[in-house]
This record gives sequence, structure tokens and C-alpha cells, in this order.
Amino acid sequence: MNKQITTGQILQIFKDNQTIMVGGFGIVGSPLTLIDLLSKSEAKNLTIISNNLGEQGKGLGKLVINKQVRKGIGSYFTTNKDVVEAYNKNELEIKLLPQGTMAESIRAGGAGIGGFYVKTSTGTSLSKNSEIRNIDGIDYVFQKPLNADIALIKAKKSDKLGNLIYNKSARNFNPIMATAADIVIAEVEEIDNENYLSPEEIVTPHIFIDYVIESKGVE
Repeated sequence: MNKQITTGQILQIFKDNQTIMVGGFGIVGSPLTLIDLLSKSEAKNLTIISNNLGEQGKGLGKLVINKQVRKGIGSYFTTNKDVVEAYNKNELEIKLLPQGTMAESIRAGGAGIGGFYVKTSTGTSLSKNSEIRNIDGIDYVFQKPLNADIALIKAKKSDKLGNLIYNKSARNFNPIMATAADIVIAEVEEIDNENYLSPEEIVTPHIFIDYVIESKGVE
């Protein structure tokens, strides 16, 4: 089963008002080819769930410059001055989540869990308007799961079915995002359409992957 898709077909998937998860930690593990395609699409008013919104003019930063992003959900936005400027102008809504909470929220979304309680952010502005529950004398913040219409992820290698493995720390958010979206598109450095990966090395099984595209190495 060949899941490779053309750039033209991918552009047709992107629509206004979608929620899109994007893997990566900074630029590491980011699906830069897919992000570049998204930046060239006409999709706008997007909600982006990602650790950050790229750097100035790089990665997801291109979408910020294009004013395609309505809301960003993630942990670390201040390295991109364009994000800070857009936020200060009320052109961009930001929801900050502690990094571990964000990861668990995505995992919960993929596992069908309705939410969870966490101590992190209790008593801070991040927990404002959140449900607080006292458990054994300790306050916890209720966190809902995160899901998306589309997940854009980056992998090192794919086999003919679309099973994936990742490159070291580039693995970051990519595997959990693959479980938490309706459509999952994987950008892959090496696509082997003739063979199968060993079951012992597979990180993301092919059942989670809808489409695969070869990485072009863009920023």
C-alpha cells in the first residue's frame, strides 16, 4: 500500500478554520516541507498546536508572517519576535501550556481520555478559569485533551505501509500527535516502498498514518 501523496493533493486538504498539530521542538523534528506547503495554501484562521510557532521567517514562523494563524497552543513562543508582536497587536491568540501538560493532553486526545488532573500551573495565571480539584489535600488543575483535524509530523524513515521511525530527539511530539488527529500526514526523509521495517524498530504503526511525503529539506 503506497501512501505517498503529491504536493497538489496536500494543498487541497488544508482548509480555513482547521486545528492543526505540528511536530517539532524549535526546528528539530519539524515537518518543514509540509509547513512550507501550508504557508503557500489559502488556509487561514488556523489553530496551531505545537511546542512553538517556529522562528522568524522559518517553519511555522512563515504562517505567522502570512497572518494565517488565529490561535497558537503551545509552550514556548518568545523566541519568535513576530509572534510576540502579533500577540501584542491582538492579531494572534496564545494559549500557554506547560510542556509536560501539553504532551499529556495530546496523548490523552489520542487515547480517548476525557481529561486529567495535574499539579503544574496550580495557583498561577495559567490555571485561571480552570476547574480546580483538591485530592488528598493537594490542588490539581483539570486539563482537557487535545485533538486536531490534521497532524503534520516528521519522521526519519517510512516503509511501504507507512510505518515510521524517528531520528533521536526529532522524535519529540511527533509520535503522540500521530494518534490525536483525524488526518495524519508524515514528512519522511527516506521512503522505502519496496520493504517493511522490522516490527521491533517501528515507533508509529502505519494504521495511524494517512499520507506520506518526501522531505525536501526546506526551512
